[in-house]
Amino acid sequence: MLQLSEIWIYPVKSLGGISLNESKVTDRGLEHDRRWLLVDENNCFITQREHPKLALFQTKITADFLEISHKAVQESVKVSLNPDFSGNQKSIEVTVWEDIVVAFEVSPEISQWFSAILGFAVRLVYMPDESLRKVEPDYAVTPNDVTSFSDGFPFLIIGQSSLDDLNSRMSQAVSIRRFRPNFVFTGGEAYEEEIWKEFTIGNLPFYGVKPSGRCIIITIDPETGIVSGKDPLFTLSKYKKVRKKVIFGQNVIAKQLGNIGVGDVITVQKRI
Repeated sequence: MLQLSEIWIYPVKSLGGISLNESKVTDRGLEHDRRWLLVDENNCFITQREHPKLALFQTKITADFLEISHKAVQESVKVSLNPDFSGNQKSIEVTVWEDIVVAFEVSPEISQWFSAILGFAVRLVYMPDESLRKVEPDYAVTPNDVTSFSDGFPFLIIGQSSLDDLNSRMSQAVSIRRFRPNFVFTGGEAYEEEIWKEFTIGNLPFYGVKPSGRCIIITIDPETGIVSGKDPLFTLSKYKKVRKKVIFGQNVIAKQLGNIGVGDVITVQKRI
Protein backbone atom coordinates (compact mmCIF):
# COMPACT_ATOMS: atom_id res chain seq x y z
CA MET A 1 0.00 0.00 0.00
CA LEU A 2 1.14 3.51 -0.82
CA GLN A 3 0.47 5.94 2.01
CA LEU A 4 1.18 9.62 2.61
CA SER A 5 3.67 9.76 5.49
CA GLU A 6 4.82 13.40 5.59
CA ILE A 7 3.50 16.80 4.50
CA TRP A 8 5.84 19.79 4.26
CA ILE A 9 5.45 23.46 3.46
CA TYR A 10 8.16 26.11 3.05
CA PRO A 11 6.36 29.43 3.60
CA VAL A 12 9.43 31.53 2.72
CA LYS A 13 11.30 30.18 -0.29
CA SER A 14 14.65 28.62 0.71
CA LEU A 15 14.08 29.00 4.45
CA GLY A 16 13.30 26.16 6.86
CA GLY A 17 10.16 24.11 6.32
CA ILE A 18 7.22 23.11 8.49
CA SER A 19 6.02 19.53 8.94
CA LEU A 20 2.21 19.22 9.03
CA ASN A 21 -0.30 16.50 9.76
CA GLU A 22 -2.82 17.96 7.32
CA SER A 23 -3.02 20.76 4.79
CA LYS A 24 -5.20 22.44 2.19
CA VAL A 25 -4.46 21.93 -1.49
CA THR A 26 -4.80 25.26 -3.33
CA ASP A 27 -4.44 26.18 -6.98
CA ARG A 28 -0.77 27.18 -6.53
CA GLY A 29 0.42 24.63 -3.98
CA LEU A 30 -0.25 23.74 -0.36
CA GLU A 31 -1.72 26.56 1.71
CA HIS A 32 0.99 29.11 2.67
CA ASP A 33 3.68 27.23 0.74
CA ARG A 34 6.29 29.60 -0.77
CA ARG A 35 4.02 32.63 -0.71
CA TRP A 36 6.89 34.69 0.76
CA LEU A 37 10.27 35.40 -0.81
CA LEU A 38 13.49 37.25 -0.03
CA VAL A 39 14.74 39.50 -2.83
CA ASP A 40 17.96 41.50 -3.19
CA GLU A 41 18.44 45.16 -4.09
CA ASN A 42 17.61 44.35 -7.71
CA ASN A 43 14.34 42.64 -6.65
CA CYS A 44 15.80 39.30 -7.73
CA PHE A 45 15.08 36.20 -5.65
CA ILE A 46 17.77 34.74 -3.41
CA THR A 47 18.11 31.10 -2.38
CA GLN A 48 20.41 28.69 -0.56
CA ARG A 49 22.24 28.15 -3.86
CA GLU A 50 24.14 31.38 -3.29
CA HIS A 51 23.42 31.81 0.42
CA PRO A 52 23.48 28.44 2.23
CA LYS A 53 23.00 30.12 5.62
CA LEU A 54 19.38 30.81 4.71
CA ALA A 55 18.84 27.28 6.04
CA LEU A 56 19.36 28.67 9.56
CA PHE A 57 16.10 30.62 9.38
CA GLN A 58 13.26 28.57 10.84
CA THR A 59 9.52 29.03 10.39
CA LYS A 60 6.44 28.00 12.33
CA ILE A 61 2.76 28.87 12.30
CA THR A 62 1.23 30.25 15.48
CA ALA A 63 -2.46 31.20 15.34
CA ASP A 64 -2.85 33.59 12.38
CA PHE A 65 0.85 34.38 12.04
CA LEU A 66 3.97 33.01 10.45
CA GLU A 67 6.80 33.27 12.97
CA ILE A 68 10.34 33.43 11.58
CA SER A 69 13.42 32.90 13.74
CA HIS A 70 17.15 32.36 13.25
CA LYS A 71 19.30 29.85 15.10
CA ALA A 72 21.88 32.50 16.05
CA VAL A 73 19.47 35.31 16.97
CA GLN A 74 17.20 35.55 20.00
CA GLU A 75 14.58 37.83 18.47
CA SER A 76 11.98 36.46 16.06
CA VAL A 77 9.47 38.25 13.83
CA LYS A 78 5.84 37.55 13.01
CA VAL A 79 3.96 38.23 9.78
CA SER A 80 0.27 37.82 9.11
CA LEU A 81 -0.73 34.67 7.25
CA ASN A 82 -3.36 36.74 5.44
CA PRO A 83 -1.79 40.16 4.80
CA ASP A 84 -3.86 43.02 3.44
CA PHE A 85 -2.26 45.24 0.80
CA SER A 86 -5.43 47.03 -0.25
CA GLY A 87 -4.15 50.45 0.85
CA ASN A 88 -1.73 52.76 -0.97
CA GLN A 89 1.19 50.36 -0.82
CA LYS A 90 2.91 50.00 -4.18
CA SER A 91 3.45 46.60 -5.70
CA ILE A 92 6.92 45.37 -6.66
CA GLU A 93 7.94 43.37 -9.71
CA VAL A 94 10.29 40.62 -8.54
CA THR A 95 12.28 38.16 -10.63
CA VAL A 96 12.14 34.39 -10.06
CA TRP A 97 14.18 32.62 -12.70
CA GLU A 98 12.74 33.89 -16.01
CA ASP A 99 9.45 35.05 -14.47
CA ILE A 100 8.46 38.57 -13.43
CA VAL A 101 6.04 38.30 -10.50
CA VAL A 102 3.97 41.03 -8.84
CA ALA A 103 4.48 41.07 -5.05
CA PHE A 104 4.30 43.40 -2.03
CA GLU A 105 6.92 44.13 0.62
CA VAL A 106 5.67 42.79 3.96
CA SER A 107 7.18 45.67 5.96
CA PRO A 108 10.42 47.72 5.95
CA GLU A 109 11.06 46.72 9.57
CA ILE A 110 10.96 43.01 8.82
CA SER A 111 13.11 43.52 5.72
CA GLN A 112 15.64 45.31 7.93
CA TRP A 113 15.60 42.40 10.42
CA PHE A 114 16.57 40.00 7.63
CA SER A 115 19.15 42.42 6.21
CA ALA A 116 20.87 42.85 9.58
CA ILE A 117 21.23 39.09 10.04
CA LEU A 118 22.37 38.38 6.47
CA GLY A 119 24.71 41.36 6.20
CA PHE A 120 23.29 42.69 2.95
CA ALA A 121 20.09 44.42 1.88
CA VAL A 122 17.06 42.21 1.24
CA ARG A 123 13.31 42.62 1.30
CA LEU A 124 10.68 40.10 2.36
CA VAL A 125 7.85 40.09 -0.18
CA TYR A 126 4.50 38.32 -0.42
CA MET A 127 2.64 36.94 -3.44
CA PRO A 128 -1.01 38.08 -3.31
CA ASP A 129 -3.85 35.99 -4.69
CA GLU A 130 -4.12 38.30 -7.68
CA SER A 131 -0.57 37.46 -8.77
CA LEU A 132 -0.73 34.46 -11.09
CA ARG A 133 2.57 32.82 -12.00
CA LYS A 134 2.13 30.21 -14.71
CA VAL A 135 3.96 26.88 -14.64
CA GLU A 136 6.20 25.90 -17.53
CA PRO A 137 3.76 25.65 -20.47
CA ASP A 138 5.40 22.50 -21.88
CA TYR A 139 4.40 20.64 -18.70
CA ALA A 140 1.12 22.35 -17.80
CA VAL A 141 -2.02 20.23 -17.62
CA THR A 142 -4.21 23.25 -18.43
CA PRO A 143 -3.33 26.81 -19.57
CA ASN A 144 -4.44 28.07 -16.15
CA ASP A 145 -1.99 26.06 -14.02
CA VAL A 146 -0.10 28.34 -11.64
CA THR A 147 2.46 28.04 -8.87
CA SER A 148 3.81 30.16 -6.03
CA PHE A 149 7.46 31.19 -5.58
CA SER A 150 8.50 27.54 -6.04
CA ASP A 151 11.18 26.80 -8.62
CA GLY A 152 8.59 25.81 -11.19
CA PHE A 153 5.71 23.63 -9.99
CA PRO A 154 3.23 23.70 -7.11
CA PHE A 155 4.04 20.30 -5.54
CA LEU A 156 6.94 17.86 -5.20
CA ILE A 157 6.50 14.23 -4.15
CA ILE A 158 9.24 11.76 -3.09
CA GLY A 159 8.96 8.16 -1.95
CA GLN A 160 10.61 7.03 1.27
CA SER A 161 11.81 4.00 -0.70
CA SER A 162 13.69 6.35 -3.03
CA LEU A 163 15.45 8.02 -0.12
CA ASP A 164 16.24 4.65 1.46
CA ASP A 165 17.80 3.40 -1.79
CA LEU A 166 19.88 6.56 -2.15
CA ASN A 167 21.09 6.33 1.46
CA SER A 168 22.07 2.69 0.93
CA ARG A 169 24.54 3.87 -1.72
CA MET A 170 26.30 6.43 0.50
CA SER A 171 28.54 6.18 3.52
CA GLN A 172 26.47 8.77 5.39
CA ALA A 173 22.70 8.92 5.22
CA VAL A 174 20.82 12.18 4.65
CA SER A 175 17.32 13.19 5.67
CA ILE A 176 14.40 13.93 3.39
CA ARG A 177 14.70 17.58 4.43
CA ARG A 178 17.60 17.95 1.97
CA PHE A 179 15.17 17.59 -0.92
CA ARG A 180 12.39 19.91 0.28
CA PRO A 181 9.40 17.79 -0.79
CA ASN A 182 5.77 18.64 -0.12
CA PHE A 183 4.68 15.00 -0.02
CA VAL A 184 6.54 11.91 1.22
CA PHE A 185 4.99 8.47 0.98
CA THR A 186 5.76 4.95 2.15
CA GLY A 187 5.38 1.74 0.18
CA GLY A 188 6.14 0.95 -3.41
CA GLU A 189 9.43 0.70 -5.26
CA ALA A 190 12.27 3.19 -5.23
CA TYR A 191 11.81 6.05 -7.74
CA GLU A 192 8.43 4.81 -8.96
CA GLU A 193 6.95 8.29 -8.38
CA GLU A 194 8.97 9.53 -11.36
CA ILE A 195 6.71 7.58 -13.73
CA TRP A 196 3.39 8.45 -12.10
CA LYS A 197 1.12 10.27 -14.55
CA GLU A 198 -2.19 10.33 -12.67
CA PHE A 199 -2.76 9.49 -9.00
CA THR A 200 -4.90 10.36 -6.01
CA ILE A 201 -3.96 11.25 -2.44
CA GLY A 202 -7.02 10.40 -0.40
CA ASN A 203 -9.79 11.47 -2.76
CA LEU A 204 -7.88 14.31 -4.46
CA PRO A 205 -6.49 13.77 -7.98
CA PHE A 206 -3.00 14.89 -9.04
CA TYR A 207 -0.88 14.79 -12.18
CA GLY A 208 2.82 13.90 -12.24
CA VAL A 209 4.31 16.21 -14.87
CA LYS A 210 8.12 16.24 -14.71
CA PRO A 211 10.88 14.56 -12.69
CA SER A 212 12.58 17.08 -10.44
CA GLY A 213 16.03 18.28 -11.50
CA ARG A 214 18.30 18.71 -8.49
CA CYS A 215 20.98 21.31 -7.71
CA ILE A 216 23.63 22.02 -5.07
CA ILE A 217 21.00 22.85 -2.44
CA ILE A 218 20.76 19.14 -1.61
CA THR A 219 24.43 19.24 -0.52
CA ILE A 220 23.59 21.77 2.23
CA ASP A 221 23.00 20.43 5.74
CA PRO A 222 19.63 21.94 6.79
CA GLU A 223 20.73 21.93 10.43
CA THR A 224 23.96 23.90 9.98
CA GLY A 225 23.62 25.70 6.65
CA ILE A 226 26.98 24.24 5.66
CA VAL A 227 27.77 22.42 2.42
CA SER A 228 28.52 18.91 3.66
CA GLY A 229 30.45 17.76 0.58
CA LYS A 230 29.49 16.57 -2.89
CA ASP A 231 26.85 14.13 -1.72
CA PRO A 232 24.06 13.31 -2.21
CA LEU A 233 24.31 15.11 -5.57
CA PHE A 234 27.45 13.20 -6.60
CA THR A 235 25.99 9.77 -5.82
CA LEU A 236 22.73 10.61 -7.60
CA SER A 237 24.69 11.77 -10.66
CA LYS A 238 26.07 8.24 -11.07
CA TYR A 239 22.70 6.64 -11.69
CA LYS A 240 19.91 9.27 -11.78
CA LYS A 241 20.97 11.51 -14.65
CA VAL A 242 18.63 12.33 -17.53
CA ARG A 243 19.85 14.66 -20.31
CA LYS A 244 22.59 16.10 -18.08
CA LYS A 245 20.12 16.73 -15.22
CA VAL A 246 20.29 14.88 -11.91
CA ILE A 247 16.73 13.95 -10.97
CA PHE A 248 15.09 12.95 -7.70
CA GLY A 249 11.36 13.17 -7.07
CA GLN A 250 8.40 14.17 -9.21
CA ASN A 251 6.87 17.59 -9.83
CA VAL A 252 3.12 17.55 -9.47
CA ILE A 253 0.04 19.62 -10.38
CA ALA A 254 -3.29 19.30 -8.56
CA LYS A 255 -6.47 18.62 -10.48
CA GLN A 256 -8.83 19.53 -7.63
CA LEU A 257 -8.72 21.60 -4.43
CA GLY A 258 -9.41 20.12 -1.02
CA ASN A 259 -7.77 18.68 2.09
CA ILE A 260 -5.16 16.00 2.58
CA GLY A 261 -3.67 14.39 5.67
CA VAL A 262 -0.86 12.11 6.78
CA GLY A 263 -2.10 8.54 6.48
CA ASP A 264 -4.09 9.14 3.30
CA VAL A 265 -3.87 6.26 0.83
CA ILE A 266 -2.26 7.00 -2.54
CA THR A 267 -3.68 5.26 -5.59
CA VAL A 268 -1.92 5.41 -8.96
CA GLN A 269 -4.28 5.37 -11.95
CA LYS A 270 -1.80 5.90 -14.76
CA ARG A 271 1.95 5.50 -15.23
CA ILE A 272 4.14 6.71 -18.07
